[in-house]
Amino acid sequence: MPHRSDPLVSVVIPCHDYARYLPEAVSSVLAQTFRDWELVIVDDGSTDDTVEVAQDLVARHPDRRIRLLRQANAGVSAARNTGIEASTGRYILPLDADDMIAPTMLEKTVEVLDSDPGIAIASTDVFTFTDDDLPPQAMPLPAYSRELLLQRLIMFYCSLYRREAWQTVGGYDETMRAGEDWDFWIGCVEHGFDAHHIHEPLFGARNKDTGLHLEAAENDLAIRARIVANHPDLFKPITRGWAQAVLTQDAEACLSDEHVPDDILTRAAEMDQFLSAVMALQRTTRVQYYHIRRLEKALAAQSGMAGPSVPERESAPAASSA
Repeated sequence: MPHRSDPLVSVVIPCHDYARYLPEAVSSVLAQTFRDWELVIVDDGSTDDTVEVAQDLVARHPDRRIRLLRQANAGVSAARNTGIEASTGRYILPLDADDMIAPTMLEKTVEVLDSDPGIAIASTDVFTFTDDDLPPQAMPLPAYSRELLLQRLIMFYCSLYRREAWQTVGGYDETMRAGEDWDFWIGCVEHGFDAHHIHEPLFGARNKDTGLHLEAAENDLAIRARIVANHPDLFKPITRGWAQAVLTQDAEACLSDEHVPDDILTRAAEMDQFLSAVMALQRTTRVQYYHIRRLEKALAAQSGMAGPSVPERESAPAASSA
């Protein structure tokens, strides 16, 4: 069915070998209460059946603006840039193929950008979910602060922003394997774009043992050095010198604590402490949940009753908070 006008929002989903997750991500877009969107899926040189799965999703929803682009494997930054360049929406929402969004994500973030021309980015809290039957866990994030963003990543990649922010910054840095979203947000800061945070978990991040987020956590200092080098005017001369040394000299030696500037080391320690606390809480929640399930089954067996049925995972987060 032809569409008469450009959509307000372009959702861009890069996908590399995540065909098994792609239908859930697309379903979360289809379930949006806000309907004026297009969806661009970018196959980033997948070796699984991503293309077939994406083509089937397009065919099953001919009344929706969903299309597939294909490119040789070039990484998530290049795939996002490809999708955004081909899209037409005034607002952009990046969404990875293994994640999802709550039904009111677009409605509430669009409202922020529509109501205030001075706001270029609308971010939200996050809920984490797993591939098993654990209930989602909500994780609140702090209110937007330019200074805080320079210290640690306080906005997830899946935030709605104006197309002109992407155009002005120059898109995502395609040479960065991880941390490209943080670098992009800092680029927005550098060019004067402001943000607003919605204190409601509307973005769902899949909690699994692999992924670029783990690579980013393991290489935090190196990523910080790259960000400093990309945006030197936002950092002190000693910090710029350290970043340049990391990128041009013996990176391993420069990344040892005694060579890292105090401001970078302190910020990295705060981030590490934050991530460790979140991961520990998630592990504790998982252990407690399965312990309760075992007790329920044991009690049911003793009373001669069938075990409790397992509810389907919700698309929106539970009320519990990390």
